[in-house]
Parts: sequence; C-alpha cells; structure tokens
Amino acid sequence: MKYILVTGGVISGIGKGIIASSIGTILKSCGLRVTAIKIDPYINIDAGTFSPYEHGEVFVLNDGGEVDLDLGNYERFLDISLYKDNNITTGKIYQHVINKERHGDYLGKTVQVVPHITDAVQEWVMNQAKVPVDDDRKEPQICLGGTIGDIEGMPFVEAFRQFQFKAKRENFCNIHVSLVPQPNATGEQKTKPTQNSVRALRGLGLSPDLIVCRSAKPIEMAVKEKISMFCHVEPEQVIFIHDVSSTYRVPILLEEQGIIKYFKQRLNLPIDDQPSDLLMKWKKMADRYERLLKVCSIALVGKYTKLSDCYASVFKALEHSALAINHKLDLMYIDSTELERSTEAENSVKYHQAWHKLCKADGILVPGGFGIRGTEGKLQAISWARTKKKPFLGVCLGMQLAVVEFARNCLNWKDANSTEFDPDTKKPVVIDMPEHNPGDMGGTMRLGKRRTVFKTQNSVLRKLYGDEMFVEERHRHRYEVNPELTHCFEEKGLKFVGHDTEGNRMEIIELENHPYFVGVQFHPEFSSRPMKPSPPYLGLLLAATGTLSAYLQRGCKLSP
Repeated sequence: MKYILVTGGVISGIGKGIIASSIGTILKSCGLRVTAIKIDPYINIDAGTFSPYEHGEVFVLNDGGEVDLDLGNYERFLDISLYKDNNITTGKIYQHVINKERHGDYLGKTVQVVPHITDAVQEWVMNQAKVPVDDDRKEPQICLGGTIGDIEGMPFVEAFRQFQFKAKRENFCNIHVSLVPQPNATGEQKTKPTQNSVRALRGLGLSPDLIVCRSAKPIEMAVKEKISMFCHVEPEQVIFIHDVSSTYRVPILLEEQGIIKYFKQRLNLPIDDQPSDLLMKWKKMADRYERLLKVCSIALVGKYTKLSDCYASVFKALEHSALAINHKLDLMYIDSTELERSTEAENSVKYHQAWHKLCKADGILVPGGFGIRGTEGKLQAISWARTKKKPFLGVCLGMQLAVVEFARNCLNWKDANSTEFDPDTKKPVVIDMPEHNPGDMGGTMRLGKRRTVFKTQNSVLRKLYGDEMFVEERHRHRYEVNPELTHCFEEKGLKFVGHDTEGNRMEIIELENHPYFVGVQFHPEFSSRPMKPSPPYLGLLLAATGTLSAYLQRGCKLSP
C-alpha cells in the first residue's frame, strides 16, 4: 500500500480536497486502484449536526455516514463509493480509544495522546486503506489522505510523523498545498507565506515531497526557483495550480507538470509515464466546458445561499447535467426569505430583486433543508413553478413543501402543513417517521442508500433512469409524506410514482399536465458524476432548455 498525505498551509479552504482528488484521478488513469481518507480535527463524531455555514454541506454516503464535503469531491473525481470510516474526526478517535480503555484493553496503563491516540490514528488509516471502494471490490493500491496543521490537529500530524517511518520512505509521500498571494499594491507574487508554512511543517517532523502552490494567476519561473531554493526541494517538486475556469482542468495542469513521472520514481509505481484514455476524457471534458456558448439559468431557492459550499453537491449535479447537454450553467442563488411578504414590507428592493431572478430563470430547484425559516418563500417559488408551468425539481424538503403547496392551493386545505413546522396542524400532509426518536440529534435520521420502487410505467423519472424497475439513492430525512392522505393528491393529478420497498413511504412525486414538476425524497445529487449525470437533475436541465420531449423520444440518448 502506498500512502499520499496532503497537508495544507497558510489558509484553510485552499483546495486540498480538489488537489487530492485530482492526484487520485491521475493515478487512477494510470491503472491504479485509489481510495481516500479525510481527517477533520473537530471533536464532533461526524458532520451530521453542523450548520452548513460551519463547514459547507453535509455529504451523505451509501452506508449513511454524514461526512465532510471533501469526500464528495473524492467520490465524484474518482468514481468510487466511500464509507463513514473514510472520514476520521478527533471525536471518532477519542471515542474509540475511550471505549477501549473502558473495556480494559490498555491493561492499567496511563492512556495518553502519545502513543495511544497516535497509534489509533495509524491503525485506523491502515485498516481503512484496505477496504475496497471500486465496483470490482479489489483492495486499493494507493490511499490519499488530507489533514491540516491547526493546533487541534497536532495529534494527527504527530501520528503521520511516526507513520512515515512505519510505512517506509518508498511507500509514503507528503504533498503540501500552500498559497502564493499577489498583493494589489505591488503586483508581485510573494513566497514568504509558503516558506514559513513549509518551515512550520518541517518543525513538526514532516518534510514535503511536493509543494503545490495555489495562486490567482499563473506563477512565474523565478518564483518557482525561489520556492525551490528556500524550501530545500528540486524545482520539479514545486507544482503550480492557478485559479481555473473549472475544476476539471486541475488534473490536466498537474499532469502537464510531470507529476506521473515523479510519482513513478518516488513511490516505485508499476505504471507507464503516459496517462490512459481516462485522463484524455477529462481533457476533452475540460475543453468542452470552456467552449460552451448556450446558457441555461436555474434558480436555487434555499436558506443557506450566502455560501456556495452549502449546496456544493447540488451545484455539481446541475453542472454535470448542463455539461451533458452542452450548456453553461447559470445558477442563481435566491434566499427564500426574500420571496416572502414580510420582506416586501421591510425591504421592497430585495423582495423585487429576488422575484425578478425567479421569474427570469429557466428552471427552479428547491433543495433539502431543516427548520421553518424561509419555508413560506419556498412555497411561493413552488406555487410559481406549478402555475406558470416552469420546470421544477424539489429535493427532500423541496418535495415535502411541493406536497404542502399542492394541498393548500389545489385541495383547498388552507391549514395543511408539516408537523416539523406545526405539530398541531389539522391537515398533517408531512409527518415525522414512526421510527424517528426525538431524543438525540446525531445519526438519528433515515440515512444512506435505500431502494425506491416505481409503481407505474407512466413516469418521466422512470424513463430518465433508463426504465428501471427500481433505483437506489441516498437519503437524509426525519419527515415523510403522510401515506394516509396520498389518495386525495392522486385524484387531483399529483402522482406518487415511487415508493419504498414496503410501499408505505412516498419517494417520488410527478404532476400531470406539466413540462417537468418532480419531487424526490432522496438526494440524487450525492451520486451524480461528471460523466454520469443524475437523472432527476438531467431532467430539470432538459426541461429548462425545452429538449426533454426530444430526449425521451430518442430513448434517453443525448444528441451529439
């Protein structure tokens, strides 16, 4: 097993996840099996209870793990399926060690950070690195991992300082991602932050084999030579990644700077110097992305719109679908509270700007979420999409609110609501699930990959999924559509075309006599891939560009 540790310096959010994923993509294109582990130094057991404003979206895995969004990048780039243990947190490690101590496994020893916590980290990494993540179920050959040098991450840094000797030099490689800023005052690219960052890392006992420098603009050769000299590495060990129009370009930039040849020598890998067809596909995809001329605009109506990372997978799923139909995505984030009547009274400019964005969009998407704030605005957007025949996709809470909106305006149940927002509502069209325990918050939802069975042939989504009898997608919810009231909706044209395997849980809705009005209880964005777009999102983009009917008539084949 070969281990590649990716560390970050200067600032967080520098792109460790994308760079690790891109390196994995290059190695996978050389015919190697790659897995990935993300290390987060927070004490939370997992990311499930975070506000999206803390660390971005919560990414859900097949096994129900609620993890950091970087694991989403790993899955999308490498086309693999990871597990919850591929995300290590301080909380998980300490819980593991404390449980062993309570069990008596340490035989009366004083349990300390070194060696017990650091040994637990190394043991976890070695065990998880062997778990198959590809469809062929073979053991991976390379394990990529990412962590940072915060004070709270010191036990992990110390664990890897020890691990580099345990694994041996020819099996362990450290890549350090740093920032080369360019102050407007001088316009000169500064290397001092990188020098200090590398010095600090060396002081902790880790020496970078590759230094990946992030910058706004391409870096000059003189800067490369300066970093090489002051950081004690060869010039070919300094890699530059400037800001690019799409992340699909990053593996290409790395490959152009000789990273395959370096890894072949440094880790003694049994590969050719040239990448395979897979990287050529990435290059064609990146070229195509940059040449797109036609634009499709989608309004994303949510409550976490100030930070794009809050809907990272939704954005990627839309981008994959737009690219598949040769359109550039124009994603307009609309804060759902700004569509509400209360905003019109407080700030009419914001209110009218939000409605202007919504009205000019080609399609409307209401993603998942929790809590009552902004729900009235989402209901207004759904009502607009339904009455004006605008293509609409509701995901998780978006589907539940579509049911609430239909109940209020088509069934004339004016007090219809979800018990999440009004526990005493007379018409509970959305209810909490029977098995839901209102005690602990963490890990108590219906999580992970579940089967949804189509109950009719006459379904747009079934056709988009290739006329399959069932689909398996990832879930994350506590509430569900009330199965006792579904017959009232069906009579008025809102069809529940997909159920769970028992037939009790409503999974997919479709509205009759509408170009595309679809709601799904699951999160299809988590399984979208650059070369395999998610069918519900693809349907939204096709309907928004007026090409859905032609696509279905062609037997769900994209035009060249």
